[in-house]
Amino acid sequence: MLVDSHCHLDYMARAGQLDAVLDRAAAAGVDAMLTICTRIEEFPQVLAIAESRPNLWCSVGVHPHDAAAEPDVTAESLAELARHPKVIGIGECGLDYFYERSPRAVQQRVFRTHIEAARATGLPLIVHSRDADEDTVALLAEGAAGGNLNGLIHCFSTTKYLSDNALKIGFYISLSGIVTFKQSDGLREIAGALPADRLLVETDAPYLAPVPLRGKKNEPAFMVHTAECLATLRGLAPAALAAETTANFYRLFRKATPPQ
Repeated sequence: MLVDSHCHLDYMARAGQLDAVLDRAAAAGVDAMLTICTRIEEFPQVLAIAESRPNLWCSVGVHPHDAAAEPDVTAESLAELARHPKVIGIGECGLDYFYERSPRAVQQRVFRTHIEAARATGLPLIVHSRDADEDTVALLAEGAAGGNLNGLIHCFSTTKYLSDNALKIGFYISLSGIVTFKQSDGLREIAGALPADRLLVETDAPYLAPVPLRGKKNEPAFMVHTAECLATLRGLAPAALAAETTANFYRLFRKATPPQ
């Protein structure tokens, strides 16, 4: 069985498709999912989805795209929301210098706030990094220097500099459907060499559907194609890759309980 370590089920809920999406996930062998918060104002809806089924969990945080819309979020408020038993991670947070929908200084300040909340709660930090590898590493290293910081680089698709330094800090690396794309040879080379005990898989649904479904609206059931690609890269049977990544998920996200 597989765990989708990063998806946005609130998109499916708003479209009235959540039950069908979850049923298809179960049929495909995806038996648990972490649905991600990107704005505090949307957290109640994200939490309600996590509360709806025992195999769903959620995070709390502000995406770097939305940092300027919610710049005053505090570590204390994040930690308070994270006390809920269904909240197992802090984020999605980080830096995005590709779209730069929020000023870099604001992104960095809000990212530091999330790092502080992750340290205070002991929950994993869920990090988005695009065209910002050096600053991402610098801020994570700064936070890790104070101790009690763990987490993952979600939807990893950039440089060995980021993966190597994140691993040194103690973070995990999560791979999405991007690893199946034709132009992702460099990413596949990195993915094939990642430590077995630091690897996670995700969809980032509804984005980034893997080959052979590229161009479709992504959903957790499609993660089997990403997992099969990774298994081939790493010389494993798909079941072995699923067992490794599932064990890694529950080791990192300690508040999550494997479904019976």
